[in-house]
Amino acid sequence: MLNKLKRWKTPNAPSSLRDRIDCIKRAGVPSHVAIIMDGNGRWAKKRAMPRIAGHHEGMKVVRKITRLANELGIEALTLYAFSTENWKRPKNEVDYLMQLPEEFLASFLPELVDENVRVEMMGYREKLPPHTLKAINKAIEETKGNTGLVLNFALNYGSRAEILDAVKNVLKDCQSGILDANSIDDKTFSSYLMTAQMSDPDLLIRTSGEIRLSNFMLWQLAYSEFWFTDILWPDFGEEHFIEAVEAYQNRQRRFGGIEGS
Repeated sequence: MLNKLKRWKTPNAPSSLRDRIDCIKRAGVPSHVAIIMDGNGRWAKKRAMPRIAGHHEGMKVVRKITRLANELGIEALTLYAFSTENWKRPKNEVDYLMQLPEEFLASFLPELVDENVRVEMMGYREKLPPHTLKAINKAIEETKGNTGLVLNFALNYGSRAEILDAVKNVLKDCQSGILDANSIDDKTFSSYLMTAQMSDPDLLIRTSGEIRLSNFMLWQLAYSEFWFTDILWPDFGEEHFIEAVEAYQNRQRRFGGIEGS
């Protein structure tokens, strides 16, 4: 469906991993994968390092997983980078997290352009520092013509706020006569969300052993397959992503029906 011009090859992948990648591609991959990248702080604490060291290491994993997702033919990869609740963290940590898009995209953007990856962002822009927005906007602008993998950053994003804003906008359009309340269905409501131009995630991955959604895509994940791992995000590798996709491929998705219906 998407025009995949070319794809990265996962560097130095052992033959067994390469075989698994080839099998996954033949079997069919999830169109949209969402990841809650959790455990950076705990990874750093275990090594008696500052929390920001964990975030720096986690940024390297984003590069690896983006390359692999692109190679597999996944259409969209949404990464929960910063929630609306993360502002409660210590100021030095928040300041560093707001610098990461600049650091990440400064070195990775040329590859994203070359590999036909399109950068998107969902979240509330108003509170983001100008330098963070500048880096994100530059990446969006320079990749807007690309037709391959969509790399979607959830930045200053919170699902409850997103849903409340959608409800307010639906009410506004009903009151102005743009929308008939009796015609509202799932598809209509979804068009008022930040993911209006994307399909719902087929697979959600969360690292670090936590088993909760943490205010992430509560509407969109209604029928997604979940895959949880104790692996901390900085330790999350290609083999773990492969394992998650393989688990997804072995599940029977029924969307409320029964097998074979």
